[in-house]
Amino acid sequence: MPDETGKPAKRRLNRSEKRALRAAQVQLFAKQYGRKAQRNTEPNDRRYDREIEAEIKRMRPDTLDTLIRDEEV
Repeated sequence: MPDETGKPAKRRLNRSEKRALRAAQVQLFAKQYGRKAQRNTEPNDRRYDREIEAEIKRMRPDTLDTLIRDEEV
């Protein structure tokens, strides 16, 4: 149902959508983090999300592996 501004109301993500979004974020982080630094440039030029990095560091290894491989739980 649209609100006063005419935009549709935001809906909440279900469990599988949240897991898929989290898996996509972890996979993107792994791709960005694992990228080699470019020659003749700043060695720390890689851009990645520091919040995702902190979350990954707190994750259990089996959970991280599942998210990276994007397997169903």
